[in-house]
Amino acid sequence: MKRSEFLYLSGMGAGAFMLPGLSLMGNPIDPAQALDGMDVRIKKALADVALNAARSKGASYADIRIGRYLNQFVATRENRVQGVANTESYGVGIRVIADGCWGFASSNNVEKEDIAKLAERAVAVAKANAKIQGEPVKLAPQKGYGEVSWKSPIERNAFEVPVKEKVDLLLSTNAIAMQGGASFVNSVIFAVNEQKYFASTDGSYIDQDIHRIYPNFTVTKIDRRSGKFDTIRSLSTPMGMGYEYLEPKESSKVKGIVTRYKDRYDILEDVKAATANVDEKMKAKSVEPGKYDMVLDPSHLWLTIHESVGHPTELDRVLGYEANYAGTSFLTLERMNSKKFNFGNKLVNVVADKTQKGSLGAVGYDDEGVACKKWDIVKDGILVNFQATRDQAHMIGLNESQGCSYAQSWQDVQFQRMPNISLQPGKAKLSVDDMIKNVEKGVYIIGDGSFSIDQQRYNFQFGGQMFYEIKEGKIVGMLKDLAYQSNTQEFWNACGAVCDESDYRLGGAFNDGKGQPSQSNAVSHGCSTTRFNGVNVINTARKI
Repeated sequence: MKRSEFLYLSGMGAGAFMLPGLSLMGNPIDPAQALDGMDVRIKKALADVALNAARSKGASYADIRIGRYLNQFVATRENRVQGVANTESYGVGIRVIADGCWGFASSNNVEKEDIAKLAERAVAVAKANAKIQGEPVKLAPQKGYGEVSWKSPIERNAFEVPVKEKVDLLLSTNAIAMQGGASFVNSVIFAVNEQKYFASTDGSYIDQDIHRIYPNFTVTKIDRRSGKFDTIRSLSTPMGMGYEYLEPKESSKVKGIVTRYKDRYDILEDVKAATANVDEKMKAKSVEPGKYDMVLDPSHLWLTIHESVGHPTELDRVLGYEANYAGTSFLTLERMNSKKFNFGNKLVNVVADKTQKGSLGAVGYDDEGVACKKWDIVKDGILVNFQATRDQAHMIGLNESQGCSYAQSWQDVQFQRMPNISLQPGKAKLSVDDMIKNVEKGVYIIGDGSFSIDQQRYNFQFGGQMFYEIKEGKIVGMLKDLAYQSNTQEFWNACGAVCDESDYRLGGAFNDGKGQPSQSNAVSHGCSTTRFNGVNVINTARKI
């Protein structure tokens, strides 16, 4: 990381650390330049140059990705604008198979002559790698789609919204927090536009326009007398949407002890509630360790799903390919193939879905030109499948890829990345109030927090933002200093109830890290409020 980048992002506050890898920052541009596009006919002509050059040098397969990645950061603190940045990263990555081995090369030079040389370099890399590689690459067959396109179904392009409108919204957010007694507050809007063109020797020419947005804030209050402080972050989530996500709708609000949000977000309402809740959080009693029934809101549970279900079902982890950096998995091919391995109880149904509207992982085609789809990972508590790419499909007996290939930019090679992994809602009508009234001793958790999980994605500990004590079916006040501990199998077998579809919401992150060199993936996880019975709770403030 460059020192200047570190200082800039540090100044943006905690919200900056939820953003994608710094390698994607790109070069500064005028905001108006973000609205310029590139003629798809030009991209096709460049693609054909690369594919023909790769074939002429002996490639049995080739694909090219021409990428234009736009980022916009608008960051504020209290009554000041901390920074506005508009960046563009533009270039081309070419991947080939030659002599049964992968080769890859990338460049920000996109002239025809440069692209032809780049393709030749990728072939040379593949042939050099083939001298030390044992088993040749085996690609699942993939039909060519011809010339097709896909665009995020947005209503309002965030890059068309004037920066002043965003600044005014964030400063209004901060003003509400300060009026409510906040000691500090920072707020950020981060917008992404990936303009991706993919072409391959299979005969696909795929043009995609992908949009994502993430507004967030952090409110801090300090008790001057005691010196103690506490914070609450926004209950927003990054979404595969345009600026319409920041245009509130009453129908998208989930009322309760704290208002939560579906596909529209009211940042002004949320910051007002957060500022008031910080006071209650500071005065809350410290939790007594022991066994509790955990009622987990989607704003919290998404992270537990990500770490304990999403990661261990990545096939490259299962095979040990990620052992050096990201770890392995307690799951095995034998456990999946048996179709008998008990992952959780019968209420647990988990799907992978790269088509879900509004999700971060929603695209038309993955970075191997495979049309995206939905499939089961856990069915009625039984592990039934993993996540695979074209060169992995045969390893789990599949005849086609599941569309799980992704690269964070044109300069990075695509590899297996997590799709949206979601817990399916319950079938019976069940509200959050219905669930809580059946809990004798429990905790209701809203919002994600710190976590720890081992390298096999088995033993874990999760914190949160807001903890509410449940006694004899009623919420009786707020708790603090709480984290729960379990292991993946024990936890998902403790699932006691899942609310129905009316409570289903998305959570997610821009910064799912994996690979060497590390890449960031944007992924969502959906669920309804879910209860887990008899989970071990510890007091994180207790002195040993």
